[in-house]
This record gives sequence, C-alpha cells and structure tokens, in this order.
Amino acid sequence: MSAADAVATWRSLVGEASAPYRRSGRFAWHFARGKLRWDPIFVHLLSRGVIAPRTRVLDIGCGQGLLASLLSAAARVAHDGRWPSDWAEPPLDVRVRGIELQRRDVERAREALGDGAEIVCADMRSAPFAEADTVVILDVLHYVSEPEQDAVLARARAALPPGGRLLLRIGDASSRAGFAISRWVDRVVTFVRGHGFAPLAGRSLAAWRSRLEELGFAVTSEPMRAGTPFANVLIVATAVDRPGAAKAAA
Repeated sequence: MSAADAVATWRSLVGEASAPYRRSGRFAWHFARGKLRWDPIFVHLLSRGVIAPRTRVLDIGCGQGLLASLLSAAARVAHDGRWPSDWAEPPLDVRVRGIELQRRDVERAREALGDGAEIVCADMRSAPFAEADTVVILDVLHYVSEPEQDAVLARARAALPPGGRLLLRIGDASSRAGFAISRWVDRVVTFVRGHGFAPLAGRSLAAWRSRLEELGFAVTSEPMRAGTPFANVLIVATAVDRPGAAKAAA
C-alpha cells in the first residue's frame, strides 16, 4: 500500500470513528472529527502498534470515548482488508473501559459507543482501576496535584501485569515556551467548563521518568506535538517485575 493509500485509509478511519458521534449532536461529531484528524497521538498509536491486539485497555480521562471509537473503527477496517501494509498489526479484539469525570462527555460516549465500550462516570482519584494490559492517560494528570498524580500512577501500576504498558502524554515543563502555551489553553478549557482557574501541576520529562522508574516501569519517550505549538511528550512505560528494576531495563 502506497503512502497516499495510507493517508486515504487514515482519513477513512477518522470518518468511521467520528460518525457514531452524530447521535450525540453536532458538537460531539465535529469535536471527534477534528480531534482525531489533527491530534498526532491517534495515528501514532495505530500505525506503531502501541496498543496490542486482544488486550484490555483502561482509558483514564477518556473524554467522550474517542480512543475506544477509533479502536473499533480500526478493527472494522482491518477485517475489510484495508489496513496499511506498512503499519503495525491492527488492534483487533481490544476491550476498552473508560473513566471520565465530566458527565456530559460520558453521556456522549455512551450514546455514540453503545455496548462497544464500558464508560464510567467517576473521578480518577477515587475510581477503582480494573486489571488491564494497557493503561492510557492522555493530557489529564496536570489537572490534579503532584501527590494525587503519584497516587494515580501507583494505582495504574498495580493494575498492570509485568509487561503491561502505561501510555502517558504529558507536557514537558522543561520546554518553557510550549509548556506555557499548553497551560494557557488548559486554563481556558478549565474555565469554560465551569471549574474556574484551577491550579495546574506540571513537571519536567526527567521528573516524570524518575517517578515512573521508582514505581517499577521501564520508560521510553518521544515528542508527540507534531503540527501543534505544545510541549507534549508521549511516555511509554512498561511494567517490570519489581520496582527498582526499571532503570536497569531502560
């Protein structure tokens, strides 16, 4: 399959993954289509095979369930023989459980996904984390304090078996300009959602890496901000057998 065919397939995936949100209203549909198309994280997860087939995914702070919808659309495309040959193995038979605090987003997710995913309305700081093979936390942890971040990360580690993955996108506080833009956008979003100008907690990539290694993860990272002004980084943290082994495994 040529590069042009892969681009066409991705556009088709975006269309199929966003289409169910028409049931949830024009805003939900337009948001889904725009977010899936322009945020580089989604095509990266599929093309690189970051989420393996036949796995259990826990999506913390899942919003209106875009990842679950995309994974479902990817399975249909693969079954139809339209999967790009230069992409990794498609994420077939993936089960998704999402946790989201905003009730309206939960309603949109449930309307769009039906029985395709389990979406729970709860606070990640207190919600139980089911056992999972992959835990996904994208652009969420900075909304809570550092001690609360650490508690969520520790519980995510406890939910994973050895070899399980935590996918964490964060803003790198050591990248000053991009991080400042990210904080400004997040403050606006928080205010628009009716939560005032709540404080946001960020740390450098090095600090995130150190904390994850202390929890028993082997850590890799790469920039995940293509086409945006933000300081976003995707961290892929693999659970090792015991805390303290992570630095040796990295």
